[in-house]
Amino acid sequence: MRVNAYVLVADPNFLGASLSAYYDHVDRIVLSYDETATSWTGTPLPVDECLAIVKEVDVDGKCVHSPGRYARLDHDPLDNDTFQRQAALDEASGGADWVLQLDTDEVMTDPDVFFTALHRAEGTGTSALAYPSRWLYSRVAAGRYLEASTRLGRPVASFPGPLAVRAGTRLELARQTTCPTYRVDLRPWNTDPHQHQETPVHQVVAPHEAVLHFSWVRDPDTMRRKFGWSGHTAMYSDPAVFRRWASRSARPRATAATSLLRRRDWYRLVTVPEPPGGAPWA
Repeated sequence: MRVNAYVLVADPNFLGASLSAYYDHVDRIVLSYDETATSWTGTPLPVDECLAIVKEVDVDGKCVHSPGRYARLDHDPLDNDTFQRQAALDEASGGADWVLQLDTDEVMTDPDVFFTALHRAEGTGTSALAYPSRWLYSRVAAGRYLEASTRLGRPVASFPGPLAVRAGTRLELARQTTCPTYRVDLRPWNTDPHQHQETPVHQVVAPHEAVLHFSWVRDPDTMRRKFGWSGHTAMYSDPAVFRRWASRSARPRATAATSLLRRRDWYRLVTVPEPPGGAPWA
């Protein structure tokens, strides 16, 4: 089974750790980036910094540059997101059976378990692998994070989209697709609060085998920039979103302890392995 990958080159945070985790398991990696170093919303992106990190990781010459024009400011940012991903996926599909589509702040904790699940997906004839991520909200100390959880502090899975799809797949919105999916979760039933309770689960992995999604783990200045270039910038541009993140990050124990009192946005304090090199700003 031949596996390629594509990477949206825009954010240097955790990029090296993300690539390094699966680098030895894939044949080719397509590097997709805007040739003007401009985001989907028109803000500047540190593309050169990202490419320098990739060059250090790419010891076997697997990475292929694929610049394009993706800052289409007359389009919705999410449309641009989908457009760029589809172009990258189409190129990565050449000579491949499957294509990984991890974002650069998603780090595999156990690649062997992940690729075992991918081989099982191959055997079922499905066209996408939904593999659980653990959504990390902020870093509060070395190896200590606020993580999204159930109201009672149990781990939950996050599925922003399949982390692998068959070559030639058509994307519907960002990474999402409607094709038949092999689904892995943290328990024998759905643990994602954003999915229907009866969503089927085909395989279970332990929480320490899930992908770590360092989604909002940034220093404050970088977080502001991330909110500006994201495909979800319309929602994140509300100043209250940043204020809540800053306040909860500054009071992690209180944030976890008061989860029972909130109707949503539940977090727990956890210890997880730091990515190689630790947090980018530490």
